[in-house]
Amino acid sequence: MKISKNARRIAGACLMTCASFALSGTAFAQTTIKMAMSSVADLENDNGMTAWIMQNYVNSHSDNLKFEVYGASALGGDQDVLQAMQLGAGATMHVGGTAVYNSIVPVGGVLDLPFLWQDFDHVGRALDGELGAKLEEKFAESGFKVLGWGYSWGYRNVVTNGKAIEKPEDIKGLKIRTIQSPVYVAALNAMGANATPMAFGEIYTALQTGVLDGFEHAASMVYSSKLYEVSDHVALTRHLFGPTVLTYSLTLWNQLSEEDQKVLTDAAHFAIEVNRAMAPVRERKALQQLEDVGMTITNVDTTQFQKDAVPLQDELAADLDATDLLKLIRDAK
Repeated sequence: MKISKNARRIAGACLMTCASFALSGTAFAQTTIKMAMSSVADLENDNGMTAWIMQNYVNSHSDNLKFEVYGASALGGDQDVLQAMQLGAGATMHVGGTAVYNSIVPVGGVLDLPFLWQDFDHVGRALDGELGAKLEEKFAESGFKVLGWGYSWGYRNVVTNGKAIEKPEDIKGLKIRTIQSPVYVAALNAMGANATPMAFGEIYTALQTGVLDGFEHAASMVYSSKLYEVSDHVALTRHLFGPTVLTYSLTLWNQLSEEDQKVLTDAAHFAIEVNRAMAPVRERKALQQLEDVGMTITNVDTTQFQKDAVPLQDELAADLDATDLLKLIRDAK
């Protein structure tokens, strides 16, 4: 079949135009999503796994969105990231424990009360109901779109360097790092520790130099961040269970098309589903991994801690104006 000169000229012009658009990026402009977190971006911790799933889901389901993950505080500490998200600048998304939002969304501190959660399912029952809906409204008022509530891969335990904790009184006076949250500080102090608020990224050096006697965190995070290199004992206090939350800058969320919002929502739901299913398995695995690298793991009788925690929960919830939310949590048992 012969092609006319005119047709060849039109085809050539189209090809040149398409090439020009491709080179300039105009035809395929993408929205870049920057997911930030303080933990390392690997598959050995809950936040890293959640971010990885979202990244792969979004990048394979959308030509409009480009999902990038920044772990190990690459875009700044949690507080810096959250403040930037409120302004619609810097990081687009964040994944981490709900406690890091306590200074911005104080009422959310009710999720972080000591000895509150019975098990993983208790967390899900509460957050998938009225409690989660009420908190999502509070987060939105502070500039965050909640895309899902996840599980930490295990309860938080006290980890020490040098001195093992075998009974409740052994924790008395120890400088234990915790999240920069009034609720966490109160919980650790009530147990007799000298709670020391500190950014996650500073723990390793603080343990090396003796600034800290220990810290508290889930076993999966201890292993993933290689904090076993500067600590040697895990006491199974199970004093806190911080749920995790996936948030998006509300300012930037409102700039997305409905199609892009749906892709992100679907990705978040899938990531949270996997996160929750893996939580109990990964907690057991992480504790075994820590034992395998030489850490000693001790059980501690926390009966008295649990009894003392009930009035403390009431007091802290009242201070947070969250007594009604605490009731929702207790009723979900």
